[in-house]
Amino acid sequence: MRIANAAGRLVLMTPDGLGLDVESASDGRFGADPQGVYDRWDEFRTWADTAPLDAAEPIADGDLRAVTPRPPQVFAVGLNYRDHAAESGFELPAEPLVFTKYASSFTGPTGDITLSPGDVDWEVELVAVIGTGGRAIAEDRAWAHVAGLTLGQDISDRVAQFAAPPPQFGLGKSYPGFSPVGPHLVTLDELRDNGHDPDDLELGCLVNGESVQKSRTSEMIFTVPVIIARLSAIVTLLPGDVVFTGTPAGVGVGMTPPRFLQAGDELTTWCTGIGEMRHRFVST
Repeated sequence: MRIANAAGRLVLMTPDGLGLDVESASDGRFGADPQGVYDRWDEFRTWADTAPLDAAEPIADGDLRAVTPRPPQVFAVGLNYRDHAAESGFELPAEPLVFTKYASSFTGPTGDITLSPGDVDWEVELVAVIGTGGRAIAEDRAWAHVAGLTLGQDISDRVAQFAAPPPQFGLGKSYPGFSPVGPHLVTLDELRDNGHDPDDLELGCLVNGESVQKSRTSEMIFTVPVIIARLSAIVTLLPGDVVFTGTPAGVGVGMTPPRFLQAGDELTTWCTGIGEMRHRFVST
């Protein structure tokens, strides 16, 4: 199953890329708000299995918004790929390095993003969305708590991030538009049915058509189930929470010389089984 946010309305995506308006198709049983569906995830999945797909309509790419427009909590994991830790000059972490991003930075999978005053960098990431919350979730049960996977960018202002010790990860990565996610939320069974292993997805990004990041999620130090187990050992996870799982090597700050996004640059972000995002960067 795939769902999306089309101009602020929850839609169920068909195999041929059409979108079914959930509120209309369910006769109001489920609302139009894309964020609200996570509170009734199991019930929604049962309904979606027999939804009347004949009423689905084309969805324009420009109408797509963030699949989680108002997540109650946002977690992000730093240095979760060995090659990225190496290019950053850090030792491998013994535990997930967790910080938070702010929901006001979320945006959809296409459109313009305004550059912040500092050096703006890219970070492609697999993003997990919680469907069933809880505490003390066992690692071997963690996937059952995931509604689905989507694609994200943890765009970072490196000046704001490292302005003073200790680093301000959350602030430096939360300017407006610095957390694009999409284009769809894809359930684990949908990925597997189409030949994709949720633990081994290929992802990457390009700047102006040049590949700058490319890796597989099997290269993560801490897998999605491990991250969920570690988080829920301390925090109560809530339906609709978002977890950015880290970025591989190839970020601009790790290049020699460093390279950062400029006005007019186009950032293309992709992940097998999930889809693609495209953003253009503009000056203030």
